[in-house]
Amino acid sequence: MSDRAAKPGTRRASPAAAFRHGVLDILPVLAAAAPIGLLWGTLAAARGFSPFQAWLTSATVFAGASQFVAVDMWRDPVPFVLIVFTTFVVNLRHLLMGASLQRHLDRFTGPGRLLAMFLLTDESWAFAERKALSEALRPAYYFGVASAMWLVWTSASLAGAMAGRSLGNPAAYGFDFAFSAMFIAILAGFWKGRRTAAVLAASAVGAALAKLALSGAWYIIVGGLAGVVVAALLHRDDEAAT
Repeated sequence: MSDRAAKPGTRRASPAAAFRHGVLDILPVLAAAAPIGLLWGTLAAARGFSPFQAWLTSATVFAGASQFVAVDMWRDPVPFVLIVFTTFVVNLRHLLMGASLQRHLDRFTGPGRLLAMFLLTDESWAFAERKALSEALRPAYYFGVASAMWLVWTSASLAGAMAGRSLGNPAAYGFDFAFSAMFIAILAGFWKGRRTAAVLAASAVGAALAKLALSGAWYIIVGGLAGVVVAALLHRDDEAAT
């Protein structure tokens, strides 16, 4: 059992309470995700997607960044191979997040682990990792976070597709900065001092240099790997000091 399990004598929340806790934790993020999903649905409608097709894409792909990349590349004839490759590169970060989250899934069943990986997003990963800093990650909490994100994202995509082009330019409303602001707030919850700053700085510098040197979305992977390397080196230094 995890060393972050509940202390003796303390009452563990019921699965229903843990699920509700996850939903409540993710609520501020949903406020930022909803307009982004609305925007994606609008762009999809402009590319010829029906409302159902837009909803189905969000429900099955469930990856905002790659969905925006794909809809931006969507034209007639559809360059399927290029879209698949580009979105694959964008989503390679899920391998890193999945490997990280795997450490905390000891309480999940086999099917539960598969569903957890399907629902894995940047947001659900961040909340799960933050939760795991203080206690063992419970399936009910994780699915409260992840299912709420899925429901809002798919519903907003459907609403955006139904609205069509009527929303106009999203940048005029500041929607283009919503995700950036959301992740800044999430990262603030991980702050542990200089070591956190070192990891974030390495990721930022790695991503910026890759953006300048490489075409496509490789900067996402390079930035993530740079942060992983620095975190591993700092962890090794901690072990050597003990």
